[in-house]
Amino acid sequence: MAQSVASTAAKASYMQTASPAVLAPPPHVAVKKDPKLANVWKTKSAEDLTDAEVIAMPDGEYMNDKQMAFFRLKLARLRGEIIASAGETTEHLREDTVVVPDPADRATIEEEHALELRTRDRERKLLKKIEQSIQRIDAGDYGYCDETGEPIGVGRLLARPTATLSLEAQQRRELKQKMFGD
Repeated sequence: MAQSVASTAAKASYMQTASPAVLAPPPHVAVKKDPKLANVWKTKSAEDLTDAEVIAMPDGEYMNDKQMAFFRLKLARLRGEIIASAGETTEHLREDTVVVPDPADRATIEEEHALELRTRDRERKLLKKIEQSIQRIDAGDYGYCDETGEPIGVGRLLARPTATLSLEAQQRRELKQKMFGD
């Protein structure tokens, strides 16, 4: 009788851990809007706007001309920074081509170069996304989800200016990828 009790307990513990866990979406964090900044955007140019002022814009003004210009400028600055860092990498790799006799030092230098090149490769991919985002601004599609057509949200675009999916659509896509290994 003791053997069946032990196997029943083992089955019960297995059943509890084997059931699929239901992932609850993270709670939606509302972006705090400063009421003092609500109308400041009307008197400023896109170059002079701050992130807080863009967040404080009323929801009815989502993706107006000033916001589009603000995000175009933000993307252009990001593109410029990436291109500048690519030039610095080229110079850095040229300077470090000195032959080092110590194998450990040579391995360290090669590892640093490999890391730097991986970083630049990621930036190259980001550069493509930046160009696509600028094209979306030109087409008037920027700021809206590719899947649902709903607004992506100013807070998400400030955090990730190349976002093409709303937070909910991105979470669904990531969950599907995790479940099905897409």
